[in-house]
Amino acid sequence: MKLVTLTLLMLWSWWSFEGAVGDPQTLLLKQDCSGFTAPNLSNFNQNLNASLADLRAEVSNQRKHFATSQSTTGTSPVYAMIQCRNYLSNTDCAACLAAADAKIRNCSTGANGARVIYDGCFLRYESNDFFAQIMPRSSILCGSQSADESTAFSEAGQQVLTDLQIATPKITGYYAATKTQVAGGAIYAIAQCAETLTQDNCLECLSNEQTTVQGCLPNTNGRAFDAGCFMRYSETPFFSDNQTIDIAPFLNQGGRSTKKWFIIGGVVGGLVLVVILLLSFLIIIPGCRRSQIPKRVPRGNILEGTQLKGPTKFKYSDLKAATKNFSEKNKLGEGGFGAVYKGTMKNGKVVAVKKLISGNSSKIDDDFESEVMLISNVHHRNLVQLLGCCSKGQDRILVYEYMANNSLDKFLFGNRRCSLNWKQRYDIILGTARGLTYLHEEFHVSIIHRDIKSCNILLDEELQPKISDFGLVKLLPEDKSHLSTRFAGTVGYTAPEYALHGQLSKKADTYSYGIVVLEIISGQKSTDVRVDDDGEEESLLRQAWKLYERGMHLELVDETLNDNYDAEEVKKIIEIALLCTQASAAMRPAMSEVVVLLSSNALEHMRPSMPIFIESKLKPHRDIFASTSSSTSNATASSSIVPAR
Repeated sequence: MKLVTLTLLMLWSWWSFEGAVGDPQTLLLKQDCSGFTAPNLSNFNQNLNASLADLRAEVSNQRKHFATSQSTTGTSPVYAMIQCRNYLSNTDCAACLAAADAKIRNCSTGANGARVIYDGCFLRYESNDFFAQIMPRSSILCGSQSADESTAFSEAGQQVLTDLQIATPKITGYYAATKTQVAGGAIYAIAQCAETLTQDNCLECLSNEQTTVQGCLPNTNGRAFDAGCFMRYSETPFFSDNQTIDIAPFLNQGGRSTKKWFIIGGVVGGLVLVVILLLSFLIIIPGCRRSQIPKRVPRGNILEGTQLKGPTKFKYSDLKAATKNFSEKNKLGEGGFGAVYKGTMKNGKVVAVKKLISGNSSKIDDDFESEVMLISNVHHRNLVQLLGCCSKGQDRILVYEYMANNSLDKFLFGNRRCSLNWKQRYDIILGTARGLTYLHEEFHVSIIHRDIKSCNILLDEELQPKISDFGLVKLLPEDKSHLSTRFAGTVGYTAPEYALHGQLSKKADTYSYGIVVLEIISGQKSTDVRVDDDGEEESLLRQAWKLYERGMHLELVDETLNDNYDAEEVKKIIEIALLCTQASAAMRPAMSEVVVLLSSNALEHMRPSMPIFIESKLKPHRDIFASTSSSTSNATASSSIVPAR
């Protein structure tokens, strides 16, 4: 009898307080805030407060893990959604929502849309009905440590992620969690879609996530996430073994419909068993005191930081041999940070070796270690990956992945001009925006590049863009650092508030990005000066604004495209570029907003405002852009790191 009583007591404690000592998993993965304000601010805030209150009630009172709400009173409606991972307890789900609610209100007052994605939950609101929408992109967060048995881990990881992508859309509630044994351990993985999606949309969304998160392998953990779905794997458990789902029946076609009643029967049977055990417990020990029940453990502040892994350390002798003693024949380019060489390692792997400008201060040594550690943990498909580093004497060397197609400027203005079609140009425009979004908003600190230009955008074998040379300013000697001058930028690309007043923000990168987009569309250098029909000199930016004002957008398009493009799409992207180059930094969209604009029709009610300096003669416009670097090498860049939002 004592054994039965003890067993029932343990069951009762688990049933009543499961999750009370749990973890709401509020590691912040992403926060997006719209750059646009609701037209009726007072009405919008009332609707927002009402919608979020409804979500809190659904989660807390109805013990739901998914809920939607809409408040459409007046002219500024609000639609909102909350989704917790199904493995969270009700207590932890409510705690995660509370954290997300507080975080999402950090967006500027009246922002007409925002979303917060934590490990444990997702909260979003918009001024339009988004419940059935998915985003045509994925964000990614990879762990920094590689699995011990990397080949076996990668193969097992790819299989389990593929299985989840197939099975999850067929499961009621669009959620699956599984554990797979692998050499030396296990892989824990989940997939989840918003319950308001169709089965086809869930499948499409998870297909994107699967492709994205597989890029993390063989690292020991990875996440892919967007507004419609979520996928995660890890060698470390983040849910209990008893919360897994047998996905095997759903891997065949029709699995969802054929197994539905078996799932319902299993759930009902389980609930009946629990009720019987509870009733038995209440009869046997009705006098059980509350003191027997474990007390809730205070959680305190939840850390949102990420532990960084140090970079791979290369031997100087190996890099010297790989580059043939840093031979001029192996030199790929040279810029403000030093020379870049092509290197072939002993195992045949080709790398890019950047030999930084020398310095011998202790500050350089300290900064090299800390900055390289930070940069080596930046993982995104549109950012050049730092593989490792080397330090010997006064030499500081960085080793990057090698980009066979060199830099974008070679395709726009160099010997490979005319080889990019419109789809490839669009992919470069979108991919660059995604890379900047990751640097600005998705990494655990916000990184401002400060020198976005076409020669700092490298292209891989499939002509997908990768931004290079971010986070390197502190690695230069003080007397040669771009920071010792008024600003760190390049003529023709630098935002006016930064060039004139040294006012640096993420919107400076937005401005430079807009200039690069105009270069991609036109095939012209931003620094080139042409004479217009009126005999006046004009820059690329001034030319673009003039054509836009006259409704003649398409005259800007590179003639080598031979009209092989979608005219309306090109016009839209030109307008996005002009939005990015507005004189006021506050009027420019955030890069995350740019990604949304590129992928949607949200531009309809937006009109860029021409900067005053464009309306003036070209000479004053050129005078405000002093430059600290005129290199056309893809090795020159400047960057700055500021606290994340």
